[in-house]
Amino acid sequence: MLDERYKYESYMIRKKVLKIIGASFHIYNPSGGLEFYVNQKGFKLKEDIRVFTREDMAEEILSIRARNILDISATYDVYETGTGEKVGALRRKGLKSIFKDEWLILDRNDNEVGNIKEDSTAMALVRRFLINAIPQTFIGTLQNRKVFEFRQKFNLFVQKIDLDFSFDKENIFDRRLAIATAVLLCAIEGNQN
Repeated sequence: MLDERYKYESYMIRKKVLKIIGASFHIYNPSGGLEFYVNQKGFKLKEDIRVFTREDMAEEILSIRARNILDISATYDVYETGTGEKVGALRRKGLKSIFKDEWLILDRNDNEVGNIKEDSTAMALVRRFLINAIPQTFIGTLQNRKVFEFRQKFNLFVQKIDLDFSFDKENIFDRRLAIATAVLLCAIEGNQN
């Protein structure tokens, strides 16, 4: 049985923009209660992101680990910390992501089960080459069905992201992997501009 913190259809993620080294994210439920805290260390050659239940980082619940150092098509494995169980993985589609961000969602055996794509190629190009202040939107699909939407909001001081799972009425997207996906999109895609 999954932890109660994974039960919500929507979350709001806040990332401090002016943090000098590394990054931190707060993930809130619809009522504004803190459900997850992420502290991403800076200057890491091989990404290793940890998800905690609170800011004191006393209880770690997920880890997201890159398989390789500096890989344009990097794969990130997601583990539930308490059990050591591999929940799944996310693989960036390297060269395709130069013009429009794309990711593959993999199950625990590395079988492709879905994808994540930036909203439109035209908007992606504008973001990359003209104005990086235009918020990104990502759509996630699993079994050819939309399961989530990840929508950034523009703010100079705090990056805010709305994460919406209301499309996934049957809960086919493991919420542990879903939260890890949102964290990875914030950590990786948020730093590319």
